[in-house]
Amino acid sequence: MTAVLSTDTLDVPGAALAYDVRGPLPTADGRPVLLMVGQPMDAGGFGTLAGLFADRTVVTYDPRGLARSERSDGRTDHDPVQQADDLHRLVEALGAGPVDLFASSGGAVTALALVAAHPGDVRTLVAHEPPMLGVLPDAEQAFAAWRRIRAAYDERGWGAGMAGFVALTSVQGEFTGTFDLPDPAAFGFPAEDDGTRADPLLSGASDPVVAHRPDVEALRAAPTRVVVAAGVESQGTLTWRTSAATAELLGQELAVFPSHHGGFLGGEHGYAGQPEAFAARLREVLGDA
Repeated sequence: MTAVLSTDTLDVPGAALAYDVRGPLPTADGRPVLLMVGQPMDAGGFGTLAGLFADRTVVTYDPRGLARSERSDGRTDHDPVQQADDLHRLVEALGAGPVDLFASSGGAVTALALVAAHPGDVRTLVAHEPPMLGVLPDAEQAFAAWRRIRAAYDERGWGAGMAGFVALTSVQGEFTGTFDLPDPAAFGFPAEDDGTRADPLLSGASDPVVAHRPDVEALRAAPTRVVVAAGVESQGTLTWRTSAATAELLGQELAVFPSHHGGFLGGEHGYAGQPEAFAARLREVLGDA
């Protein structure tokens, strides 16, 4: 695994963003910096993948309000438009643009907002499984299921909410009828409520992420090469379908990657994928193969 050469903090309006740099700035070979972003995952989830790009300068960061990035704006929501502005300021501060950008989950939503607002910041964007429910043909039913999960978390706590979330992301095909909430024990989650309501995924903080609508006209007009991607093991599930629908809106084929939603993970978060195969596919898409 490539060691972090430097860790620093960038002050932006309402927050202090912690970021890590692996490799020299400016880059030694003239290739763009490879920026990796997630949401609600922070920089800690990219350790394995960054280590598989030891020949490139890799930058990771914690989105505002997550892990080391403290916010002072009085907000708790994760707004892709606000976070896109944060990323724009980070690219400017690094003097590294245009960057190559690999973005996962909610980070992919932020990355699409970044390219729409600041297309000169990014050379190639690989947006992996952006969970934008509004692009689905069954968006109304998907949002209704999301609201049920949020209500379960508010009423009964983390176990109930997370069981609902796992069930939601496992549904194959379009939503029909009422989304039934599972027993938390069926997924090994606790039924008891610990009283906390600060989970970044379930608390409502991520509502702007799933509700974001991509600016298709701006993305199509951007000089950035945008690649929407999904893991082969996600096929038919919610985030595969949001990815496929987003790719269709942009007039492109969905790029298929190995493994699942977290296919780039190694030992991080107990949700290992196939990081070596994932990195090889990412190199191919970025033109590094």
